[in-house]
Amino acid sequence: MELTSARVDSWSWGVRLYKTRSMATTACRAGHVRVNGDKAKAAQALHIGDEVRVRFDGFDRVLIVSRLVVKRVGAVVAAECYVDKTPPPPPREEVALVPMRDRGAGRPTKRERREIDELRGHVNE
Repeated sequence: MELTSARVDSWSWGVRLYKTRSMATTACRAGHVRVNGDKAKAAQALHIGDEVRVRFDGFDRVLIVSRLVVKRVGAVVAAECYVDKTPPPPPREEVALVPMRDRGAGRPTKRERREIDELRGHVNE
């Protein structure tokens, strides 16, 4: 029997987006799950072709539903239940290396302080 709809929290748990169904329900209540651009309630019906946006660590994951499941399935089957349209993450900005002293090395010498100030861009006159 082919499903015509499934609950958002049940589907997101079934395709392994969340470890537990209660975590999926909590994410829906917090507004981290959107269906077709609108905030989704946990019991909202989900249909094939719907766009689901799930917020993880400050980034949205965009998924198009290709198959409905209400029970938790294996990772291989779960990957077949959606099409991942998530854009690639932005490149990480390179952070300037800050010189670190070894722990227990004591206070920096006057020479080392001058070098640190020079690296930080401080000009002492």
